Amino acid sequence: MTEPTDIRRVPGQRPLLLDLFSCAGGAAMGYLRAGFRVHGCDIVDRPNYPFTYHRGDALAYLAHLIATGEIQRYAFVHASPPCQAKCSLTIGTNQSKGWGGTHEDLVAPTRELLDATGLPYVIEQPNGRAEIRKDLWLCGEMYGLDVIRHRNFELGGWTTTQPSHPRHRGRVRGYRHGEYHEGPYVAPYGNGGGKPTVPELQSAMGIDWTDVREELTEAIPPAYTEWIGTAFLATAVLGVAA
Repeated sequence: MTEPTDIRRVPGQRPLLLDLFSCAGGAAMGYLRAGFRVHGCDIVDRPNYPFTYHRGDALAYLAHLIATGEIQRYAFVHASPPCQAKCSLTIGTNQSKGWGGTHEDLVAPTRELLDATGLPYVIEQPNGRAEIRKDLWLCGEMYGLDVIRHRNFELGGWTTTQPSHPRHRGRVRGYRHGEYHEGPYVAPYGNGGGKPTVPELQSAMGIDWTDVREELTEAIPPAYTEWIGTAFLATAVLGVAA
């Protein structure tokens, strides 16, 4: 049996979560709904990010927080480091056709710094060859969404059980290798080729605070991290910060 995690909490406030490589806040919104306050960090300007936000290199910022002791304000860290070099699209169809370019893999340096914080954490990655433990594997069908969007999660310093994965209701709508298919799901990536409109993406993902296609296609549905955050808080002993 896993021992409960003792996390820091200020009296009268929700525990504080650090959201690294935050994009527009798909993960962050789920954690808010689970019961956290959220601070984000992304190297790109994200005016649609709905919470307190630091613009800058996520790993440099995390190293700064560790060096100054400010990391002790946080109870939990979520990180979605870029790893396009090993995602399914890059190593599959795109690579076979010579598409794409040089991409960074920041998973290992992210994990090293997260371990140095001493805090419980989550590292999120798409399907592919990213070198993370697949402690959780989540899918939109688990939450009744109109996207599949499989995502893998490595859990650091805590554990939870894998939810059951329901059978998919059909195919993803759009073109695949030159052939068009109908289906109950939309493709939350790219543009053209039968891809969904922005309003369809917003509805399918459960995201209504940004209408930027790139942000929607990079996001994970808030339902995933609402489930993760709720599961974590159910295992946590809420200590009071000094």
